[in-house]
Amino acid sequence: MRHLSTLLGDPAPHLASARALRLLALDESSKQRVMADPRLAALAWRVARRYVAGETLPEALRRASDSVRRGHAVSLELVGENVRDRIEAAVATDEFVRIADQIRRTGLPSTVSLDLSHLGILIDRGLGQHHALRVAQAARDAGTTVMLSAEGSGRTDLVLDTYELLSETHPEVGITLQARLRRTPDDLRRLLRRPGRIRLVKGAFEEPVRVAHPRESGQLNEVYLGLAEVLVASGHPVAFATHDDALLAELVRRYGDALRGAGVEFEMLLGLGDAALDRLHEAGYRTREYVVFGPEWWLYVLNRISEQPARLHTAVADALEHGHRAGLSGEPTPDPSVSSSTSRHDQKEPA
Repeated sequence: MRHLSTLLGDPAPHLASARALRLLALDESSKQRVMADPRLAALAWRVARRYVAGETLPEALRRASDSVRRGHAVSLELVGENVRDRIEAAVATDEFVRIADQIRRTGLPSTVSLDLSHLGILIDRGLGQHHALRVAQAARDAGTTVMLSAEGSGRTDLVLDTYELLSETHPEVGITLQARLRRTPDDLRRLLRRPGRIRLVKGAFEEPVRVAHPRESGQLNEVYLGLAEVLVASGHPVAFATHDDALLAELVRRYGDALRGAGVEFEMLLGLGDAALDRLHEAGYRTREYVVFGPEWWLYVLNRISEQPARLHTAVADALEHGHRAGLSGEPTPDPSVSSSTSRHDQKEPA
C-alpha cells in the first residue's frame, strides 16, 4: 500500500484506483497477510467467488454445469501463469490433461483454455511446447480443443509461433488476439491462413502507447470493430470476447444475422457478464462462459476488479453481505498453504 500516496493527485481517480489494485495484486506480502488471517481470508474468498468457480476441478465442473443449464457452452481453465519451475509446470500440465479427461467423461460442452506460460514455456520453449502438445492431444481425445490465451506483448511472437506449431498437428487449436496491440491487424492476416478459431479480446495488459492503443480510449472500440469486420467477412471461426455492452450492441447492429453462423461465438468470463450472455443466448447467438478455477486466484480476481473500478463497490457488497457469516459460522476458507509462492506479474486478459 506504500504506492497509493503517489496516486492521490491523479486527475482520473478511476484510473488511479485501477493502478492501485494492480499494485496490490502484485504485492506478495499483502496476499500472504490476508491469506494468513482466517477472517480476512474468508472475506477475500467471498469476493473471489463471483469470478472463480472454486479451487478444485470438481467445484469448477459443478459451476460449469450451472452455465450449461443456462444454455451456454463453457471453457475450463486452471488459473495461473508465469511458471518458472519445471515441476510446477509438469503439475499444471497434468491438471490440464485431467480437465480434458473430465470433459470426456462428463460430456460437458467445454473447451480447455490456458496460458502457455503456465506450462513452462518461459523456462524452455521446447518444454512448454511439449506440454502444450500433450494437452492439445488430451483435448482432441476428449472430443474438444484448446484455446490459447493472449499474454503480454513481449510474448506475442512466442505465443503465435507455438500456435502455428500446434496447428500443424492439431489444426483445431484456437488462438487469442488482442485488439489493443497495434500489430494485431498484421497478426490477423497471418492467422487467417490457419483453421483454428480466433478469439478477439480487447486486451488488458499494461503496455506502452507505442505498442498498444490506450484501453480507455474511444478509438479502441473502432479498432475492435474493424478487426471484427475482417473476421466476419472471412467466414473464419471466431469468438467475440468482450463485456462491453456498447461494443456488443454495435457488433450486433453492424453484422446482425452474420453473427448467428455456426462458426461465431460470444464469450464472457464467469461473473462478469451473466445477464448479457443470457440475453445473447436468448436472441439466438452461440455463447460460451469461461469457468476459471484454482488456488492461484488472488491476482486474477484483483485484476478483474481493476479493469472496471466500479466493480470495487460490488466487491465490498459481496464482502459485507457474507462477511459476518464467513467470520462466525465456520464457513470453509482457502488454505494459504495450497497456493504456490510463484510470483505472478501478468494480468489475465479479459474477454
